[in-house]
Formats: sequence, C-alpha cells, structure tokens
Amino acid sequence: MYAIVEIHGQQLKVTKGQYIEVANTPRVGLCPGDTVTWDKVLLVETEHGLQIGSPMVEGARVKGKLLRYFQTPKVIVFKKKRRKGYKKRQGYREVYERILIEDILTAEQHGT
Repeated sequence: MYAIVEIHGQQLKVTKGQYIEVANTPRVGLCPGDTVTWDKVLLVETEHGLQIGSPMVEGARVKGKLLRYFQTPKVIVFKKKRRKGYKKRQGYREVYERILIEDILTAEQHGT
C-alpha cells in the first residue's frame, strides 16, 4: 500500500513505516513527537485497487509523526566581479523535518 501525498508543496510517494525528510515551513505549535495528518492525498494504491483523485482522493488521509528538525550542510554563495573590488560571501542552511509515516487511511477505513 502506498500513497502520493502533497506535503509543504512537495508531492511525495509514501508507504507505511517509511521515514521522509521534507523542507520545513513555519508551523505553529509542532514539537518533535507530535502527530500530523495530511489530507491532500493525490493517489492511493491498496490491495483493492488504485484510487486516483481529481485533484484529491475523497476521505483519504496520511498520518505521520514528527521525529526531529535538522539542518542541511551549509551552502556557500560567493559573488565576485573582476577588477571592480566587489566580493560577497553568504552561507545558507535549510531546516528540514524528519517524519515517520504511521498510517495511510482511505475513506472506508476511517468511516468518512
């Protein structure tokens, strides 16, 4: 069983028990250990067949658990214009979330 779900503007193929890493967007009140539910499910494949949404599958949800926040390695941005005396050095680290996919629910499973 797998699903294609939209998380923070990214479309990801997820399965139960999978760990995913997505770019963090500001979320109010989420701490590591909290449970998160996404209802923007585009496709669900079960043992009964394939459900394709138009654009979303009605009643389908994906439940996950936020494990931790982490930062990627620093990316150095260096700009220079020759013979002008212009140099600029910047660094950037993106914050990511590590999420464990706990369950994929269809409309029949949770009674909606």
